[in-house]
Amino acid sequence: MSEPIPRKHPLTDFAPKLVSVTEEVLFGDIWERPELSPRDRSLVTVAALVATGSTEQMVGHLARAQANGVTQEEIKELITNLAFYAGWPRAMSAMNVAKRVFENE
Repeated sequence: MSEPIPRKHPLTDFAPKLVSVTEEVLFGDIWERPELSPRDRSLVTVAALVATGSTEQMVGHLARAQANGVTQEEIKELITNLAFYAGWPRAMSAMNVAKRVFENE
């Protein structure tokens, strides 16, 4: 698994505390805890984003999921499964985001 290229977050100048907490607590602490593998955390995170209709956040997390070993087929299956639990419109919106992300790789 390769490390992502460090980039300045687009919200750093606008909301530095939110970016700091995101980087230090969420990705620096929570994502590094050994109780779940990065792959499992990615599956849980993508599922939560689909279920809550948070498709804007999916773009980065789909790339992270793939870097953590989740395949495109697994992501499509996850979204299809969630159509029955999170709602058809949310699943269709999520699948459209996944399609765009995968086509742009």
